[in-house]
Amino acid sequence: MKRYIKEFIILVFQLFMFYVFPVFAGPTDAMGMVLLIIMATLLASFVLGVLSGKKIKYLYPVVISIIFIPTVFIWYNESALIHSVWYLVISTFGLLTGSAIRAIVNIIRRKIKG
Repeated sequence: MKRYIKEFIILVFQLFMFYVFPVFAGPTDAMGMVLLIIMATLLASFVLGVLSGKKIKYLYPVVISIIFIPTVFIWYNESALIHSVWYLVISTFGLLTGSAIRAIVNIIRRKIKG
């Protein structure tokens, strides 16, 4: 479990954003909340891509889209179910961008070392 502590912390942050954050949003703040959660998902997946060197990180977008589905029935209505696809796309983009930056940094470090 210690091997995946970074991934676990980012997943807990994402769970907080999905399940706890809607408690504090009013009924008129729905679009702002959705935008904030999408931006937080992008940032969390980007950070995961940069920090994690484990192969398990590539499951993150699928896990995020799956853990969003119960929130649709808790906080939203069925029309928000399409957002799980958006979370899959956004988290995949962030993860691949972060992984690409990590790979570029690693290549530069190897060239500097010699």
